[in-house]
Amino acid sequence: MEPSNDTQISEFLLLGLSEALELQPLIFGLFLSMYLITVLGNLLIILAVSSDSHLHMPMYFFLCNLSLVDICFTSTTIPKMLLNIHTQSRVITYEGCITQMYFFMLFAVLDDFILTVMAYDRFVAICHPLHYTVIMNPQLCGLLVLVSWVISVLNSLLQSLMALVLPFCSDLEIPHFFCELNQVVQLACSDTFLNNMAMYFSAGLLGGGPLIGILYTYSKIMSSLCRIPSAQGKYKAFSTCASHLSAVSLFYGTSLGVYFSSAATHSSHSSATASVMYTVVTPMLNPFIYSLRNKDIKRALERFLGR
Repeated sequence: MEPSNDTQISEFLLLGLSEALELQPLIFGLFLSMYLITVLGNLLIILAVSSDSHLHMPMYFFLCNLSLVDICFTSTTIPKMLLNIHTQSRVITYEGCITQMYFFMLFAVLDDFILTVMAYDRFVAICHPLHYTVIMNPQLCGLLVLVSWVISVLNSLLQSLMALVLPFCSDLEIPHFFCELNQVVQLACSDTFLNNMAMYFSAGLLGGGPLIGILYTYSKIMSSLCRIPSAQGKYKAFSTCASHLSAVSLFYGTSLGVYFSSAATHSSHSSATASVMYTVVTPMLNPFIYSLRNKDIKRALERFLGR
């Protein structure tokens, strides 16, 4: 079929993870289970922290925001995927695709920023413990989260508006289970140089920038830990960072793994399968990471569930 410009398109086709009909019930059950675990786990974290006055401090305030973002992040893609499998349809409307793309980028970048803010919180707690309550005051905590939201919203808005004006060809199949910006831009019939430049610049600035910030804060944290004389003191200080470090490693490890695997294989379906790790598995595991390694969260959950 000859490609042709069609600016009045009404829908895209999401090819999903597999086209094999016999695998669809398995995929549906697996993703439904992971989605329910993600929502329930993160919701329990939010309710437990909110109900326990002892946890009303910056560290857990940021954790609640991370849990909320993780719920929204998975809710952007998984329900539509489950609906398509249930109805045996691959269709997503043009408006729905752009909307999904917008919110996916928003919460992905916001997740990144919240992890960076949490790293800064741990940096202040370990490197400047005597000034922690003064530096990490409620106004600064609220401002950090607000700035993270504003930057994420503006970036998503810019990227979505640039994709919105693209004319698309007759081939509107997206080899993914959601509308990813890169996949959508590749379907355009016009020159996408500016879109690609905007994507790479955004990935470098909003992805690489926070990562550099996190690495810098942990280098300072490790330097401070080395100056603590007792091994018990070092362990106690580092234990407050262990959960966050695990979450950061999981988020960036899976994200970079998807990027390098897709670049090496040049397979869209392989990229879609690999992206499950950071879009579904990471948000699902975060509540376990923070609850299993944190006695305060465990006690708060026990008190909340004991009610």
